[in-house]
Amino acid sequence: RARALLQQLPPQDCDERYCPGLAEEERRQLRAFSARRRQEALGQGLACPVPGPCHGRPCRKCGRRLNKGDPGVSASRLGDQFWHPSCFSCHFCHQQLVDLIYFQQDGRIYCGRHHAELFRPRCASCDQLIFMEECIEAEGRRWHLEHFCCLECDEPLRGQRYVMRSGRPCCRGCFESLFAEPCQACGDPIGADTEQVTHQGLHWHARSSCLCCSLCRAPLRGQPLSCHRGRLFCSGSCGRGQDGSSGASDSSDSAIASAPSPEC
Repeated sequence: RARALLQQLPPQDCDERYCPGLAEEERRQLRAFSARRRQEALGQGLACPVPGPCHGRPCRKCGRRLNKGDPGVSASRLGDQFWHPSCFSCHFCHQQLVDLIYFQQDGRIYCGRHHAELFRPRCASCDQLIFMEECIEAEGRRWHLEHFCCLECDEPLRGQRYVMRSGRPCCRGCFESLFAEPCQACGDPIGADTEQVTHQGLHWHARSSCLCCSLCRAPLRGQPLSCHRGRLFCSGSCGRGQDGSSGASDSSDSAIASAPSPEC
């Protein structure tokens, strides 16, 4: 319950004590934002048996009827309506509202977290709402300017090139030293801005010196090929020789270069 409350009602959304490092103007905006939400949107549902005058009324969420005496939940900010207890949930994340605490907006109920995000972006790093005029947006997420850093070395990335990895930014140096795949031909890491070919979980630079037949060195980009024990062969006599020596090649395909790793 405590974990669910912290998720649905982040204390940093309403109390500046949980937001170290805020400038005074940001603190002022947070106080005003929190006060406005409490006054206009915050409520707590009331769990009670459905009264007789409301017999047969549909649940606001699922539409199934509620009969007299059925367990129900009412929300004073949304008028004379009822929900099944299991239907009293956030419109965005669909989680049941812990302790029936809700925020209403345009006739819908939300948990505190997602109600706040209707009005302010949330930093993907510190999980605080962003009240600054500027922020960084990447991959559908937003960051405070000072929090947009490499996931490995914490180097600030504002104005720098980076690679997104698992939804978080990584500087090119860390990406190439920690995450870049080695080329099966030359052994060098395949950089973030380098075209590559992937086949059976193995990787090659898309350049002709790496993506070529292991025997005759014929370029294989866009050509039929076979792969045997991590080595590439053209579809001519080289590939047929491997087929004959091993009984069957591991695979056969055409080499199509993939785009470089997602980079900004």
